[in-house]
Amino acid sequence: MEYCKLEIFIPESHFTILQKTLRELDAGHIGKYDSCLSYSHVIGTWRPLEGTKPYKGTEGVISCESELKVEVTCKVSELDAIIQAVKQIHPYEEPVINAIPLIRTGL
Repeated sequence: MEYCKLEIFIPESHFTILQKTLRELDAGHIGKYDSCLSYSHVIGTWRPLEGTKPYKGTEGVISCESELKVEVTCKVSELDAIIQAVKQIHPYEEPVINAIPLIRTGL
């Protein structure tokens, strides 16, 4: 697999820094275009367990907040560096970052 799709769940307040970080690492480069990504509004739920330091929410209580699901393609060879950079700017203690292999793509 040469490419994969990243799904990154992030608060809307951090979208601009995420977009900048992805652009700097050339994620979302498709042919003669760069900075290509899509995002949608989603509702995330979670319950912080004992010993956590949640960005939002209270230990032991189920939380529900609006988030963005950001989708972007990247080369598999650059995946680890991109994930590490996203973790550096992400406010969550345990960010959700899914990497999905792309079998067929227009890239």
